[in-house]
Order: sequence, then C-alpha cells, then structure tokens
Amino acid sequence: MRILLFMATNIAVLVLISLIFSLFGLEGILVNNGVDLNLSSLLIFCALFGMTGSVFSLLLSKFLAKRGTGTQIIETPGNADEQWLIDTVDSLARDAGIGMPEVGIFPSDAANAFATGWNRNNALVAVSTGLLRRFDKEETRAVLAHEIGHVANGDMITLALIQGVLNTFVMFFARIIGHTVDRVVFKNERGYGFGYIIVTLLAQVVLGILASMIIMWFSRYREYRADAAGAQLASTAGMTAALMRLKAEQGLPQDLPGEMTAFGIRSHAGSGLQALLRSHPPLDDRIRALQAA
Repeated sequence: MRILLFMATNIAVLVLISLIFSLFGLEGILVNNGVDLNLSSLLIFCALFGMTGSVFSLLLSKFLAKRGTGTQIIETPGNADEQWLIDTVDSLARDAGIGMPEVGIFPSDAANAFATGWNRNNALVAVSTGLLRRFDKEETRAVLAHEIGHVANGDMITLALIQGVLNTFVMFFARIIGHTVDRVVFKNERGYGFGYIIVTLLAQVVLGILASMIIMWFSRYREYRADAAGAQLASTAGMTAALMRLKAEQGLPQDLPGEMTAFGIRSHAGSGLQALLRSHPPLDDRIRALQAA
C-alpha cells in the first residue's frame, strides 16, 4: 500500500507539471524562441527511466547488500551468540509488527549494522563482527532495534522512490537546459550538436548534486526516527549508550560500500558541502535528540 500511494503521488506530480506547462503556455514560449521540444513526451520518457532504475535497485537491494558486504545469513545458529541474535531480532520484529527479517553477520572490524529490502515483511538485518565483539548485549539490542525501526518505517522503500522521482526531474530539466542552449545559443536548428551534449551533462551533474542534497536530508531525518524507534523497542538508555559507543569509535574506517552507507547506523563526519551530502546526522545531535525526547 505504501508503494502504491507513493507511486500515485508521483504520477500526480508529473501530471501536475504537465498541466502547468500547458496552462502557462511554456511549450509555446519555447517554440517561439526556437526550442522545438515536446515537454510532455520528455517528462514521460524521463519518468520511465528515472523510476525504473530506482525500483530495480530496490528490488535487488538484499542481493547486492549480501554480495557487497560479504554478509553470511544465519540459517541455523552455530553458537550461543548467533542464537541470541536470532531471538533478539525475532522479538524486536514482533514488537514492531513486521515479518521476521533475514539475519546476517558481515566481516568488518568497524562497528556497524544495516537493514535493507523492498518489503518490510521480507527484509535483511545484518551486523558487523566488530560490533558483536565490542558492544554489550544492551547496546547491540538497541542497534538491532534501530535497524528494525528503519524496516518498520518503510525507509528503504521511501528513499528509493524519492530517488526515482529526483532522477526523473534531473534528467528532465537537464535535457530542457541542454536543448534550449543548443537551439538558442548555438543556433542549431536540426538534431543535436556538441553543445547540447556538453551542456546536458554539466546540467545533470549540477542538478544531480542538488538532488543528492535532498535525498541526504531525508536520510538524516529518517535516522532520528530510527533512533526513536530503537529507544522505544529496546530502551532509551541502550540506544544512547550505543550511539555514544559509536562516537568513541568514530575514527575507525568506514566499512560499508558507498551505495550501502545510507543504510548503516554510522557514517563519517563532514563539513561544508560534505555536511549537506552526509547520510547521517552528527552523533552528538542524535544523542541530544534522544535525551530531549
């Protein structure tokens, strides 16, 4: 239902933009200035490619996460720690009202964990060997609750669909800019010249960075919600202690592949432009938000 509602909203946005172009006569203005571009067809084309890539990434997220991190799924617990991990995730999933996720462990000395999957009732939750080795049971349970919170909130689905919508608009407006410059500035009346290719690529890079800022803003916002879910499912003290432990280990190298960073519980600090492109808020801010709640 979440996917259907989100898709319906996205289609409505695309229809609204088409109507705006028609009502304000923007296509006519472009034609009068030598820009012969069918905006409605272009919008549909960009939506098709923009959303398709995002949806495929979402559907393949579990497979890619397993391959990218070397996660080993616990089919049959081989020791007491693995049994505790299975039992804890099972308990947290039931409390959160979702299906039992696959549970895995990935080899990394850094303390981290992630959740992914296109379906909240068929997700994957994995923790690093370093986290299991250095975190106590209360802290580990809080981290698992944080990841279960992501699944219960549908964060992976929502993030992927937002990415699809922004992909659509990046492609759409980059091609409008490239087409306009090619026709008006370079006076190319037929086909597409070299100017169109260069301008479109540059516009796509700039618009892509702006789109990434929006996506990362949402990613930071959802971390606060997942922390709150972790505190509710486990305990505020445990969630706070886990974040403080992560802060103490902040200097350790990042262990997740780039495409999985947003799904982990920790990320590198940054300033300036890097801060706008961070997938996670500063740990101090997350700790203060938990204490304030």
